[in-house]
Amino acid sequence: MSATQQHEQRLYVAADDCSRPTGGPSVVLGFLKVGTRKLFVTNDSGGRMLEIEPCCVLDFYVHESCQRSGWGSKLFFHFLEAEQRRPARLAYDRPSHKFLSFLSKNFNLRSYTPQNNNYVLYRDYWEGPRRVGPGGCWE
Repeated sequence: MSATQQHEQRLYVAADDCSRPTGGPSVVLGFLKVGTRKLFVTNDSGGRMLEIEPCCVLDFYVHESCQRSGWGSKLFFHFLEAEQRRPARLAYDRPSHKFLSFLSKNFNLRSYTPQNNNYVLYRDYWEGPRRVGPGGCWE
C-alpha cells in the first residue's frame, strides 16, 4: 500500500434538500468519515501485538435534532453497501458511548478488546478471511 493510499479518506454526507426555502442551502444532517490507518493492536488470542491496516471509521456524527430518526442508520448502511463492508471488520477511532450503543443495537456488536491507541476492534474482527477491499482497505 502506498503512502498516498494509506491516508486516503472518504466522507459520506447526509443532507436534506426537501425542507429548504427556494434558493437556500441544503442542511447537513450528518457525516461519516472513513479511511485506512496503520495500527498496532492486540488480538484476542494471546495478546501479542500485531500491525494491521484496516478500514477505519474515523468520525461519525448525526446532528442532535436528527438522532433516533433513522438518518444515522441510512448513512452508515449506505457506506457499508457502497464499499461492501461488514461492521465487525472495521476499526473505530475513539467511538462515543452513543456510537457504541448504535453498533450494539444495529449490528449486535458488543464485545471488543480495548486497545492502547483508543481504537475499537470487535472480537468478530478476527474471524474469517481478510482481503483488500475497495479503497485499499484491508477487510
